[in-house]
Amino acid sequence: MNLTEMWEQMGFLAKAVVVLLGVQSVWSIGVMVERWLTYRAARNESREFAPAVAEALNNGNLREALEVSEQYEKSHLAKVVSAGLVEFQASGGTASGSAIESVKRSLERATAVAIEEFKRSLGGLATIGATAPFVGLFGTTVGIINAFAGMSEAEDTGLSAVAGGISEALVATAFGLFVAVPAVWMYNYFTEKIGSYTVEMDNSSSELVDYFLKRNGGE
Repeated sequence: MNLTEMWEQMGFLAKAVVVLLGVQSVWSIGVMVERWLTYRAARNESREFAPAVAEALNNGNLREALEVSEQYEKSHLAKVVSAGLVEFQASGGTASGSAIESVKRSLERATAVAIEEFKRSLGGLATIGATAPFVGLFGTTVGIINAFAGMSEAEDTGLSAVAGGISEALVATAFGLFVAVPAVWMYNYFTEKIGSYTVEMDNSSSELVDYFLKRNGGE
């Protein structure tokens, strides 16, 4: 029995389960690809941004550092550093207590926004990973019910009487796992990436605040 024959023998509920799992699979794959591209772009641009902004800051040129930050729109580090530089300049360019506190709050807000951007759509991916096996289990249950119904109608216990229902159950179970396992894997992978990027942003924030304090002390 091939997949076409299995599909033809499926009942309405079993087909609805497979279609629902198919939609979940397509959506989750789209999210995986989009998030992976987003994280890769953030990583690559941040690697280019870090030495460029470090050079500008070492030269004491805050305007150039801000211009460099604005060039790397996909870099999470650039977004955080840019927010800190803008707030520092708005506070008068001096590392007074109130100015540093304002810079810290700005850095925290920028970090929080970047984290939320990284988390976008991951909730749906986690939901699919958690629920797809149960959707498949529902299809399995429907298939078993159809198998017993077929056995009752045929008034025998031969394999032909239950083949259709068993095939529905197996297809639903396999498809549910096929959808869930990659979703769970990628959700965990993306969550780990977000943790790493959060540490990078926190470190950059601390280094920028230290730079402002040292710069003010040097002046």
